[in-house]
Amino acid sequence: MSYVDCFVAAVPSENKEKYIEHAKIASELFKEYGALEVVENWGDDVPEGEVTSLPLAVKAQENEVVVFSWVVWPSKEIRDAGWGAMMEDPRMSPDNNPMPFDGKRLIYGGFNTVLKV
Repeated sequence: MSYVDCFVAAVPSENKEKYIEHAKIASELFKEYGALEVVENWGDDVPEGEVTSLPLAVKAQENEVVVFSWVVWPSKEIRDAGWGAMMEDPRMSPDNNPMPFDGKRLIYGGFNTVLKV
């Protein structure tokens, strides 16, 4: 089965277009380095919880929107090699493609796919 990276972040509402441009550049590199699919989602119905929630997890501020993204890879090995290559690629440097959000509040992780229907 495939391997999936997921990302959750809080992006200032006024940075939506900057975020989309940042994501376009990153997604081209993901695909260049072996990803099968990249999906970016701008929050629309993301409720705040009392104990836990996506907004609480990323410490979203009043002027921020939660985004949820994922990248599908053929395998963890291809993902690991792809990430290594991306981190060395100057197109992903903060000078060339700055993150339009606070990266310290980005949540991410890698997952083995166990069911796909």
